[in-house]
Amino acid sequence: MNRFRELYQSKLVSVEEALQHIQSRNHIVTALGASEPQGLLSQLHTISDRVEDVTVTTCLPMTSFDYFAKDQYRKHFTMEGWFYMPVMRENHPEQRVSYIPHHLRFAGLRRLVHRPVHVFLGSASPMDRYGYLSLSLSATHERDMIEQADLVIIEVNPKLPRTFGDTTVHVGEIDFIVENEFDLPELPIPPLNEKDERIGKYIAEHIEDGSTIQLGIGSIPNAVSKQLMNKKDLGIHTEMLTDGMVDLFEAGVITGKYKTLYPHKMVASFALGTEKLYRFLDDNPGVAILRNSYVNDPYVIAQNDKMVSINTTLEIDLTGQCNSESIGHRQYSGTGGQADTAIGAQMSRGGKSFIALHSTTAVRVPGTNERKTVSKIVPSLKKGAAVTLSRNDVDYVVTEYGVASLQGTSIRERVERLISIAHPDFRDQLRKEAIKEQIW
Repeated sequence: MNRFRELYQSKLVSVEEALQHIQSRNHIVTALGASEPQGLLSQLHTISDRVEDVTVTTCLPMTSFDYFAKDQYRKHFTMEGWFYMPVMRENHPEQRVSYIPHHLRFAGLRRLVHRPVHVFLGSASPMDRYGYLSLSLSATHERDMIEQADLVIIEVNPKLPRTFGDTTVHVGEIDFIVENEFDLPELPIPPLNEKDERIGKYIAEHIEDGSTIQLGIGSIPNAVSKQLMNKKDLGIHTEMLTDGMVDLFEAGVITGKYKTLYPHKMVASFALGTEKLYRFLDDNPGVAILRNSYVNDPYVIAQNDKMVSINTTLEIDLTGQCNSESIGHRQYSGTGGQADTAIGAQMSRGGKSFIALHSTTAVRVPGTNERKTVSKIVPSLKKGAAVTLSRNDVDYVVTEYGVASLQGTSIRERVERLISIAHPDFRDQLRKEAIKEQIW
């Protein structure tokens, strides 16, 4: 047994023993998404008899754990998150969770300015012979927290892929280790509809061979990746690696040959998808998982020539303001890296930024079970809606009815261009509202 294995064994404890080190009023930060330590978090509520006022900061939580999902633990634990997922939306009405506004590149750093981190709970793939473990699927904020936390507890899961970059952590940096084998949470691939496919085609037509791309979450970015199969020598610089990128790599579309930053490498700060994606990442030297404070820095993004950013929004007003994260006052998702990547792409030589959305959506009529169709291009955003991307930073807007280029345009031009890609049933009304409210 070498000295690193001896050190590892000296830090190996049970989940119950590890949780005994958490105290009242501690601030805990957890790893992102599929890197959440399932064993530790599934048992966190069991220490409620001796702790109170514990804050748990999360990002993209995938699993509903008792500590925040059950009302009896309200006085003991509060979850605050950088990005809402379904498990947070479900608990929002009960006041058990709260959102942390931010640009993703600042998530960890600004949280540390606000309050110290007492405990970091993460997960990692098994240790190698040199004493190194891999944080695997995310380096978004994890390294920053490990370096600043008073206590680092890592859950080792052999099903986690071993990745390279800022995911590397040495056994000497860890205070306690627990071992727990579990299947990784997956993000299902949503089925594409005709609207998604049309939007995907419109965006793909604007992407040149040799471009470097960033894709967000959802069916529209997935539709875009599907439409890129006939492109050549694309590169990847993105906050999130997806299954669609694996498909493009395996088809020979992604080579990174003409990337001007990290050529031949796919750069990201986290990965979330299916088992196919996780297996692709395992021991893959062509993928660099780096801190998000670097990956999402607009000045870093801009070093990629022909950088293309593709994100979605919930609604856009006639001046170009995008709400991509809330339904009125109610938080739905998060700012994430939308502004980071949109601005960085436009700073790039030959870069482009796309904001995509379906032209309409169906909403429930208050007090009934009926639903009505409404336009997602609106005269003004809903009361309380967050402005995720400023109208000053919007480039191309795409719906299933076409593409509107807003860069450099006046409000009068924006009104006409956005109405032209709205659903035909709403164009006259949008024009009337624009005149009535003097939106020009």
